[in-house]
Amino acid sequence: MLGKALKRKVSLLTDTGRKKRLRHDILSYYSQVPVLQLSSEETEAIDFLKRNRLHVFPYPFVNTYTGSEVNVLEDKALGLKFVIHEGKKLYFKRKWGVRKIKRNYSYLLLEQDLASPHRYLTKEFKVLPGDVVADAGAAEGNFALSIVEIARKIYLFETDPEWVEALEATFAPWKEKVEIINKFVSNRDDAEHQSLDSFFSEKETVNFIKADVEGAEAQLLQGAAHLLSQSSPPHVAITTYHQQQDAEDLSQLLLERGYRIEFSDGFMIFHHDKHLKAPYLRRGLIRASYQSN
Repeated sequence: MLGKALKRKVSLLTDTGRKKRLRHDILSYYSQVPVLQLSSEETEAIDFLKRNRLHVFPYPFVNTYTGSEVNVLEDKALGLKFVIHEGKKLYFKRKWGVRKIKRNYSYLLLEQDLASPHRYLTKEFKVLPGDVVADAGAAEGNFALSIVEIARKIYLFETDPEWVEALEATFAPWKEKVEIINKFVSNRDDAEHQSLDSFFSEKETVNFIKADVEGAEAQLLQGAAHLLSQSSPPHVAITTYHQQQDAEDLSQLLLERGYRIEFSDGFMIFHHDKHLKAPYLRRGLIRASYQSN
């Protein structure tokens, strides 16, 4: 069995192509930046990258997730595979095999690790009992499943039909409180898009918005201008890593609405963005709560 140090060396030697070049570019860039100009979080990320292959989350906690700990089960009646997530069944796409599910679920756990830049909730910033929640970009549904017994109502926005099928299976025990909307959340309303302002115009208010919409976060906030300006506006957990300027642009949009914002801990290296450029490290998400006068 390979030791951890040897595994890291083998990993670096086998990391080829674009990711290898990008890792080199990042380390080269930061070698020119005076150490005193870097925050402790930036320094930790770069130190990790020096010893490990490129990872979206450049911090040691990622090495605790291997996928080997994931137990995949099958629902014979539905023909869908699932895992037990916090005591509840979390279903996956019909065509996915065991290996892919293990890898995906391990990544979901990693993504919501207490040390992860992608973690939505904290002890202070959380969904409260009785809250109405909008989950924009629900995908696997792990976020909603973790708060389904706390929230009063959850609206899941997801357009991938394979995920919709899995979500319907996952939330079947709570179908009276979970509604799936097959539209993109945006700043306009048409056959494929839905603004949160128009969606909630004839519904009860929303208390918490979680948003991970693949780079359309600014449009989501623009389409929620009324909700964000009401007397008791919702908490917002919104990702900021898909595009280079997201952290700055989304911060400005929320600050203009009177929100108090904080970034999650650490940085991400979102190498899936083909336009990723210096300074390479991006904030993972904003947690925003309204700052009353």
